[in-house]
Parts: sequence; C-alpha cells; structure tokens
Amino acid sequence: MRIQYRDETLDLEDVNDDTISGLAVRCAERIGADVERVSLFFLPKPGFIKHPFPDRKLSDFLTPATRIKLVGAPKSEIKKLDDMAATSRRTSRASTVKPVQANKSRDWKKVQEESRYTFHAIESLPYLPNPEKSRRYLERLANDPGIKAAMRKHQFSVGLLTEMNPAEHTTHESRTLGLNRNRGEVIELRLRTDRYDGYRDYKVIRKTLCHELSHNVWGEHDRNFWNLTKEIEQEVERNDTLHGGHRLSSEEFYNPDDVYEDAEHADHGGWTGGDFVLGRSNDAPGEAGLSRREIMARAAMSRQQKEKEARQRQEPSSSA
Repeated sequence: MRIQYRDETLDLEDVNDDTISGLAVRCAERIGADVERVSLFFLPKPGFIKHPFPDRKLSDFLTPATRIKLVGAPKSEIKKLDDMAATSRRTSRASTVKPVQANKSRDWKKVQEESRYTFHAIESLPYLPNPEKSRRYLERLANDPGIKAAMRKHQFSVGLLTEMNPAEHTTHESRTLGLNRNRGEVIELRLRTDRYDGYRDYKVIRKTLCHELSHNVWGEHDRNFWNLTKEIEQEVERNDTLHGGHRLSSEEFYNPDDVYEDAEHADHGGWTGGDFVLGRSNDAPGEAGLSRREIMARAAMSRQQKEKEARQRQEPSSSA
C-alpha cells in the first residue's frame, strides 16, 4: 500500500481486514507521530478523515485508483516547535533594555496553527490545458497571507482545494464560481475563463474562496452566512501584506476586466452527500482523455437536456 506523505511515498504492508483507524495508527507509527495529530485523505472517496478515526474496513471502498495522502507532523517536529516557542518567550521576557524586533523571532504558535488550519491537498484538473499553471494558482491562494490569517482565526480545515471545469457549471442564467462540499471536505473554484483561453482575476477568485469558506459554517445563504462572508473578506484584505490592497499589472493572474458579481455566484449554498471524483461533476460521465471541444460539447448537451426537462416540468399537463 502506497501512502503519499509530503514529498515522499511511504510503502506500507497490506493487512487483511485493515480499517481506517488501523491504517491511521500504522501511518502515525511510521512517521513517529501521535495518532491524534494525523489525518488521512482518500481520493476520490471517502475524502478527508481525521481523529477519531472510524473502524470502517478499507476493503469497503479502496480501489486500484484510490490515492491516499497522510497529513501530520512527527513528535520530534512538534517538540522542536514547542521548545523554540518556549525559548522565544524566555528571550522576550529577559530582554528589558532592548526591545525584541519582530522580524528576528518567529511566531511558533502561528506556525503550528497554519499546519493544522489549511488546505491539506491541492489538485488541478489534469485533462484541461496547462494544469501546472492551475496548480500554481491554487497554491498561491492557499499561501495568501490574508487567507491563511482567516483560516487560523476561524479554524478552517479543508481536505481538498481544486479547480472547477467551467463547461460543467455554466447555464444561460448563471455561472457557478465555486462549490463547497460537506463543509470543507472539498472546495472547487472556477479559475479559468469560459473559453479556457485564460484565467480569471486573482482577487475575484480570492473573494470567491472567502464565500466558499463561509459554507464551512453556514449552508444556506442567510444573514448569518453573509455576515461571516463579509467578516472573512475584511480579514483577508486587512492581512494582505503582499499587495497592500493594490493590484500589480505584472502579476501572473491579473485580469483587470474581470469583476465579482453576487448574481453570478450561483453555488446554491453548501452541499452534502454524493461521491466527489476529481475532474468530474457529481452526475457527469468520465472525461479523462477527452479534448476540450469534446468536454464542452458534452457539457452543453447535458445542460440542454436538463433545461428541456425543467421546461417540461413547468408546462401544465394537457387535459384529456
């Protein structure tokens, strides 16, 4: 059994009738961590799982295509962080003559929180053009100082951050900019323009991400949801130490003609249930290996069929 951990692959022995909890214990032992401090991500399903782990058998859902990612820090790293934090506090208390400069000490509590409240996996859609550029976009969002500050404050932990295929989420009435599945198990963002020939503006997508993070707490678009969304947006802007609220024309994902419109963000709230498959919507057939034109044509046919069914439901039944 192969487990992805950071930049390496761990080979674990297959165990008959092994369970998720049993695998978590073995993974923790392998990296020298406490089992309470590790998490497992099974892609495409059942998704992100953290302690306490269920006793569900792996054989119930594992397939040859399943990928497993391990998230966690060894006890030695945790101890090192704790020791450095304690040293930093002692140094700060002992320094009475010369104030400690912030840029010479590190906030180890912040480091620990950022490793816990984060996006534990990032994936682009491999069948769309230039997937590595999409990954860079997602990584920039995940490492955005404002997003990281909001994640820490609200203790948001997201299993997977991925991109959305625009063709699957466009109708004549609306365009979906983002989706949040099962309160942060998966967040999808519409990074690309409708014609796949470019990328949407960074700050537009960052605002979309604030919207989707709110669905970690509130499912419906009620007043509670919008209040939290506004709070997160303000926190992100306030902690944007890289740009100071200004756009730079040299940025890779700068698109000055792109704007954020609430009416366009038709995500229908946070949704639950169903199996998430990377690169495929919940009801779409497999698209791996298809060309962009084939993907868009298939999505258009699916939309037309859904619109036809909707019109038929709305038409009054003919009298006999």
